[in-house]
Amino acid sequence: MTEQTYKFKVGMSCSGCSGAVDRILKKTQGVSSYDISLENQTVVVKSTLSQNEVFEAIKKSGKPVEAI
Repeated sequence: MTEQTYKFKVGMSCSGCSGAVDRILKKTQGVSSYDISLENQTVVVKSTLSQNEVFEAIKKSGKPVEAI
Protein backbone atom coordinates (compact mmCIF):
# COMPACT_ATOMS: atom_id res chain seq x y z
CA MET A 1 0.00 0.00 0.00
CA THR A 2 1.26 3.47 -0.78
CA GLU A 3 1.99 6.00 1.90
CA GLN A 4 -0.71 8.55 2.63
CA THR A 5 -0.77 11.76 4.65
CA TYR A 6 -3.64 12.30 7.07
CA LYS A 7 -4.47 15.29 9.23
CA PHE A 8 -6.40 15.13 12.48
CA LYS A 9 -7.67 17.66 14.99
CA VAL A 10 -6.78 16.34 18.45
CA GLY A 11 -7.88 17.94 21.72
CA MET A 12 -4.53 18.47 23.45
CA SER A 13 -4.12 21.09 26.17
CA CYS A 14 -0.61 20.37 27.46
CA SER A 15 2.66 18.63 26.67
CA GLY A 16 1.39 15.56 28.54
CA CYS A 17 -1.48 15.32 26.04
CA SER A 18 0.80 15.59 23.02
CA GLY A 19 3.18 13.15 24.71
CA ALA A 20 0.39 10.58 24.98
CA VAL A 21 -0.31 10.91 21.24
CA ASP A 22 3.45 10.73 20.53
CA ARG A 23 3.82 7.49 22.50
CA ILE A 24 0.90 5.86 20.66
CA LEU A 25 2.11 6.84 17.20
CA LYS A 26 5.71 5.82 17.97
CA LYS A 27 4.47 2.27 18.67
CA THR A 28 2.07 2.05 15.71
CA GLN A 29 3.34 -0.20 12.91
CA GLY A 30 2.92 1.42 9.48
CA VAL A 31 3.40 5.00 10.69
CA SER A 32 6.55 6.37 9.04
CA SER A 33 6.44 9.92 10.40
CA TYR A 34 4.19 12.37 12.18
CA ASP A 35 4.09 15.98 13.30
CA ILE A 36 2.25 16.96 16.45
CA SER A 37 1.33 20.62 16.90
CA LEU A 38 0.16 21.33 20.42
CA GLU A 39 -0.37 24.98 19.49
CA ASN A 40 -2.71 24.18 16.57
CA GLN A 41 -4.04 20.98 18.17
CA THR A 42 -3.31 19.06 14.97
CA VAL A 43 -1.50 15.84 14.14
CA VAL A 44 -0.25 15.13 10.62
CA VAL A 45 0.61 11.47 10.03
CA LYS A 46 2.38 9.80 7.11
CA SER A 47 1.41 6.15 7.06
CA THR A 48 0.72 3.07 4.95
CA LEU A 49 -2.31 2.42 7.20
CA SER A 50 -5.81 3.56 6.31
CA GLN A 51 -7.06 6.85 7.72
CA ASN A 52 -9.43 4.93 9.99
CA GLU A 53 -6.61 2.77 11.39
CA VAL A 54 -4.57 5.88 12.24
CA PHE A 55 -7.69 7.53 13.70
CA GLU A 56 -8.31 4.51 15.96
CA ALA A 57 -4.66 4.51 17.08
CA ILE A 58 -4.80 8.20 18.05
CA LYS A 59 -8.12 7.58 19.85
CA LYS A 60 -6.29 5.17 22.17
CA SER A 61 -4.54 8.22 23.67
CA GLY A 62 -7.89 9.13 25.24
CA LYS A 63 -7.94 12.52 23.51
CA PRO A 64 -10.87 13.72 21.40
CA VAL A 65 -9.91 13.29 17.73
CA GLU A 66 -11.50 14.09 14.38
CA ALA A 67 -10.21 13.79 10.81
CA ILE A 68 -9.77 17.10 8.98
